[in-house]
Amino acid sequence: MRSVGLFAGIGGFELGLQRAGIDTEMLCEYWEPASAVLKKRFDTEVVGDICELRSIPKVDVVTAGFPCTDLSQVGRTAGIDGSESGLVREAFRLIEGAPPTWVVLENVPNMLNLWGGTAMTFIADWFEERGWNWAYRTVDSQHFGLRQRRRRVFLVASKSEDPRGVLFADEAGSPLQRAGHSAYGFYWTEGNRGLGWGDGVTPTLKGGSKLGIASPPAVWRVGGEVGQAIARPSIRSGERLQGFRAGWTDLGARDGVRWKMVGNAVSVPVAAWIGRGIVDPRPLVDLPRRQLDVGRRWPSAASSAGGVREEWALSERPFAARPRQTLGAVLDEYGAEPLSLNATRGFTSRLVASNLRRRPDFVEELRAHIEHMSTA
Repeated sequence: MRSVGLFAGIGGFELGLQRAGIDTEMLCEYWEPASAVLKKRFDTEVVGDICELRSIPKVDVVTAGFPCTDLSQVGRTAGIDGSESGLVREAFRLIEGAPPTWVVLENVPNMLNLWGGTAMTFIADWFEERGWNWAYRTVDSQHFGLRQRRRRVFLVASKSEDPRGVLFADEAGSPLQRAGHSAYGFYWTEGNRGLGWGDGVTPTLKGGSKLGIASPPAVWRVGGEVGQAIARPSIRSGERLQGFRAGWTDLGARDGVRWKMVGNAVSVPVAAWIGRGIVDPRPLVDLPRRQLDVGRRWPSAASSAGGVREEWALSERPFAARPRQTLGAVLDEYGAEPLSLNATRGFTSRLVASNLRRRPDFVEELRAHIEHMSTA
């Protein structure tokens, strides 16, 4: 089987599909730093602006992790008609010209809710009007062996196959809550309205600013040495948190640009799971489902097979993959640096002034870190 990757980024989709036995025929990526990574890591044709691409090869799979800029809660929220997220129409133009057996789309869960779910409505209607079956499911990367909480919607569509056998064949249910972790992730850039708190995981890695200013999350390592217990993962750790090998984006770009590439990427193990489902679709799980009427709010998982829309009672945890390392061990092996004095001071002052729930010992650790960094 062969694939074409549109909005390919640094190749998260393609690396995962290759692990499932699907070869890469062509990649399309507009941003030069990411395009350079693709040219270095993949032995295939890499093209630029999707708007200038006249056609794609006839392949089995087309992937498109189209821009979330206009759909994300922290983005412009312009919706599917925004100048960047609206580029999914270019993907549809190319798909219609050379229809593959499978199409795989990826974006943020907010696409199901923003402006009444108009983005999801547009996508579902496009496929149905042309006789495609589709299924989508919201999944979280932390359940695929990664130490990062990353919720994303993956939609699989096909004219001739049942995409439900790709996304709806695995179900592990909601995980049991475990107390007492050795490390906790949080957003040091927040502190007024939220923390992005993660038990044993980092919050979602972000793309950062258009200026290439790095904004990785921070990690509190419980019982760690003062001055090291409040830290930021290195870019090599960030690559591992997305399932790439350390150094995947190391081609001379500054860290801010590399963090943007990593933060925008598709988690590799999730792509590999989808690839395995495409290569070998399996029976559907026996879970409750009900008809999903047009106009109703989009749920976290749904499908349309033979023109019948259904809502599925599926969790964001298809299976329970055990991470190879703890979050602290990832930082030990691949690197971290102390959170800067100014960043820690700003975050702590916002947190203490807020009404957000937090562990008292966390605030104590932050203050100890400030004192240490002030005298270091």
